[in-house]
Amino acid sequence: MNSTAPPPNPDRRKTRVSLAIATAFGLGYLPKAPGTWGSLGGVALSLGLTWVTSRKLLQITNMERDANFWTVGLFPGGIEYLAVVLIAILGVYVAGRAAKYAGKEDPQFVVIDEVSGQMIAYFSPFTLLNWKSIILGFILFRVFDIWKPFPARQAEALPGGWGIMADDWIAGIYAALGLWIARSLGL
Repeated sequence: MNSTAPPPNPDRRKTRVSLAIATAFGLGYLPKAPGTWGSLGGVALSLGLTWVTSRKLLQITNMERDANFWTVGLFPGGIEYLAVVLIAILGVYVAGRAAKYAGKEDPQFVVIDEVSGQMIAYFSPFTLLNWKSIILGFILFRVFDIWKPFPARQAEALPGGWGIMADDWIAGIYAALGLWIARSLGL
């Protein structure tokens, strides 16, 4: 039996999964400022992780009725740090695959780097999460992501997914430092 259909390509399925993750499940395809949408995805993921872990912490310490996460704030814990590392590692892989698929070094629709960088901004050991730090962290991350202060711009020259992700990791570190300074100054 001679078929004119091309043989099945198992790599095609992997590319679809990589694109889904690289675009933060479609946020990268939203019109106007996909990086901002990706950062908002990072905010949502950070808030979700922190809310789930804080509820457990508050239940364990029996402070649930006395504490309000949004005003008091909580320090991130191990689950949040693990999520940052896993998303960063996964991001390098899927961003590289998406870039190869698009034939561009850093396609705009790849926003997993913004998700990862935004999470780094929030989940430093010095950051106390409450509504003020969430808003300030978002603003600081976007400013540093667009500005790309040293060595962020130079990090873009790294090969494949590393170059796509590294500049946003640096922006996230700068934003985390900004949050720490703001907290130190009592803002």
